[in-house]
Amino acid sequence: MSRRPILTGFALIAAILGWYFFRPERAFINRSVTEPLPQSETAEIVLQGTFHSNAHDTRGAATVHRLSDGRLVLRFTDFETSNGPDVQIYLVAASDVNHESDAKQGFINLGAMKGNIGDQNYDIPAGTDLSRYRAVSVWCQRFAVNFGAAPLAPPRRS
Repeated sequence: MSRRPILTGFALIAAILGWYFFRPERAFINRSVTEPLPQSETAEIVLQGTFHSNAHDTRGAATVHRLSDGRLVLRFTDFETSNGPDVQIYLVAASDVNHESDAKQGFINLGAMKGNIGDQNYDIPAGTDLSRYRAVSVWCQRFAVNFGAAPLAPPRRS
């Protein structure tokens, strides 16, 4: 009996599993989002920052808004990064996220990245201590890699 069909079968299974786990097409397909800030009588900016790159080129602004009903919303504007499998948005208990170990100080997962390009909002859970969580990270859970991060600070008052 020839080994060729068996090896071909194993190669096919390995290719399917590789595609499933790595999802290489997501690295090349952009997903744009244009989401307005939620309707509110007032939206006070309580924290703000600018993204810097880590494992992937990342840019844009991150702001935390307190809406008139008291809810907190993390907003990305002019945001752009790479796409990838299982990319999540973390609010991190560190002043910045430059290394993967920074995220181990604690984080709140705000959910899957809605798009790798554009303006988007993420709800921050009620009761979150913003004096503890002072950075946002675009984090690939599958590979434990920080695409980019934005340290957050109170806005400068004139």
